[in-house]
Amino acid sequence: MLHRKRIRHVHEAGHLHELTFSCYDRLPLLTNDDWRRRLARSIDAARAECHMQLYAFVFMPEHVHLLVAPVGQGTISKFLARIKQPFSKEIKARLAATRAKLFNRLTVVERPGKTCFRFWQEGSGYDRNLYSPRAINTSIEYIHANPVARGLCRKAVDWKWSASHYLEDGCLPDPDLPLLHPLPRDALM
Repeated sequence: MLHRKRIRHVHEAGHLHELTFSCYDRLPLLTNDDWRRRLARSIDAARAECHMQLYAFVFMPEHVHLLVAPVGQGTISKFLARIKQPFSKEIKARLAATRAKLFNRLTVVERPGKTCFRFWQEGSGYDRNLYSPRAINTSIEYIHANPVARGLCRKAVDWKWSASHYLEDGCLPDPDLPLLHPLPRDALM
């Protein structure tokens, strides 16, 4: 019997959460702009439903980083489920309708006689609580630098699928991207 790693989400008032979750088998499934737009809409819907504020994000080809904070009774587990499940179902339906080979690659045997579609790697991914200004700044810098470190762009603001795209002077929020909240000043001091 396989042992599945479980993440314990610790909710402390005022803490931000650095979340990372990956595509199944770390496949580069997020290279399609249409799918990335759909993921952004899924994040927005989950954010509104689960009372989360989004402060930073980046969509990489095979994983996603988010920096969020629950507002009120929002929980990270529910937030992640509300992002991943609807998005995965939507992509599954699109792949099935077109009889794409990728549909078969992402349909895995869970146990004898039972298969399931997996867009995302099993489990809740990585969750780290952040509360010190230094840790928050380091996390934001890391998230923004991801595409540059991977050679996907030369400057962080050039990667459309990142919160850093918002930070360019004069750059208006992109309707393709999730809604970003300004980080409270006291979180950075």
